[in-house]
Formats: sequence, C-alpha cells, structure tokens
Amino acid sequence: MTASHLTTPPDEPATATVAATALRQPRRRIPLSARIAMAFLALVVLGAILGPIVAPYSSVDTDLANRLLAPGERLTDGSVSLLGTDQLGRDMLAQILAGSRVSVIVGLLTVVIGGFVGLVLGLLAGYFGGWTDTLISRVGDIQLAFPSVLLAILIAGVLGPSLANIVIALAVTRWIIFARVARASAISVRGLDYVDSARVLGAGHLRILIRYIMPSCWASLLVAGTAQIGLSMVAEASLSFLGLGVPVSMASWGSTIASGRDYLSSAWWISTLPGIVLALVVVAVGLISNAYRDLTDPRAAL
Repeated sequence: MTASHLTTPPDEPATATVAATALRQPRRRIPLSARIAMAFLALVVLGAILGPIVAPYSSVDTDLANRLLAPGERLTDGSVSLLGTDQLGRDMLAQILAGSRVSVIVGLLTVVIGGFVGLVLGLLAGYFGGWTDTLISRVGDIQLAFPSVLLAILIAGVLGPSLANIVIALAVTRWIIFARVARASAISVRGLDYVDSARVLGAGHLRILIRYIMPSCWASLLVAGTAQIGLSMVAEASLSFLGLGVPVSMASWGSTIASGRDYLSSAWWISTLPGIVLALVVVAVGLISNAYRDLTDPRAAL
C-alpha cells in the first residue's frame, strides 16, 4: 500500500460514492398520500399530548346518568358529547385521546428498545461472523419459530398488565427484525475498501463498528422501525383487547373495543370509533414507511 493510500481518510471513498450517487439522482418528491398520512399522525400525536385540554372529561370516571349517548347528544349538564359515551358514561373522545397516548408511547418505546438491542446484536453478528453470528442467528431463529403475538401474550401474561410490561413484551418480540436488518447491512459493508483501510490504520473494532459499519444501517433500520411502530400499536391493542395490556385504570383502544363488543347493535360507536382510528393510524404509518423507503432506495422507480 502506498503512502498516499495511508494518508487518505478511510471514510473518504464511501463519502465520495454517496455524494456522487446523490448528485446523479434527481430530487424526489414526497407523495401526496404520505403527506396526508404525516398530517394525520401529527394530529394523533398532538391529541395524545394535548388530550386533557382538547377533551376536559375524564377517560376513566363513570357517569351512569349519561351512559350510551350517541355522538352529538347532550349530557345532563347541557354540554355536547361529540363522540358519545360508552356503557359506563365515559366520554368516547376522551377515551380515544387517552388511548392514542398509550399507543404512541408503546409504539415508540418498543421500537427504540427493540431497535437498540437488535442493532447491537445485528452489528456484532454481521461484523464478527463465526460463532457470534451463529449464536445470535440461532437464538433469533428459535424465537421466530413462535408467532410473535403468542410470544407477547405469554410474556405479558407472566409479567402482568402494565405499560412497562407491555413495552418489554413487545420489544422482546421485535428485536430480531432489527437484528436481521443490521446484520445484512454489516455483512455487505465489512469487506469494503474503506473498512479495510481503517483496519490497516489501526482502528479498533468498536471504532469501525460505530463510524464505518453503523451508518450503513440507518436507512434500512428507519424503514423497518417506521413499519414496526404501527405493528406495535396493533399488538398493544390486541393485548389490551384480551385483558393483558395496560391496567383498567388506563384507557386503551384495545380495551375500549373489547368493552363495546356487547353493544354493537345498540351502541356501535363504542367499538367502531377507536377501531377506525387504529386502522387509520396503521395505514398512515405504512404509507410513510413506504414513502421513506422509496426516497432512500436508489434502485426505486422514479
């Protein structure tokens, strides 16, 4: 290796390649569907944060005098219930906003915790290979042999109903997805010239992993993480529907849907409204994930 090669920063080839690719690619626009989805999710997040201000009614306090009111009907105090009340007189708008708070927290924390664990294990497996890769991959294969929902039900049933326990249960079922994405990226990058140059210049494994291997994973991890947020929300609603989610003192879309099953013919709004919101959130997350994948993938159709 010549002296000129030794004095060149090891990350320069990758930077030049990325810059050249970016210059050759025309600027892509975010699809209208993704913009609408982002606006809708922004409203959901704002509703989760500002819920007590938007709907001053409690999501858990009962009011039997105002039970089973249809959307738009007046309460006994003269105020209007925009989305109606359930069989215990609880305001549906307040329950949906409180449920959005639980869903957003669970979705984000699940992806952050599961994504971090999966990123670390995936990088180790892809970079070092050998027995490290074999051990991590076999553990992941064993976990994938069990349906993720059943595994989450098992863990949540053992730990008990709690917001923290739901996050733990879902993170355990999600880490392998991020680990496989990080492992594939690490395998594709570890043999490139700029990584070999860094190794020859004396860079340690930790520095190579953090500075040269990890950046190659971000785009794929963000796409996977965006999709997993929506799936984690559905999983949390499913567990709450079965009574294994958040405690009864907290509102959840899943528990609200479950409580309205016996009133579908007489009070359809109890189960229907949170179900519609949950479906829209999942579709919106999917649209954003697809748009981000198309924007970051140079092979995607223009």
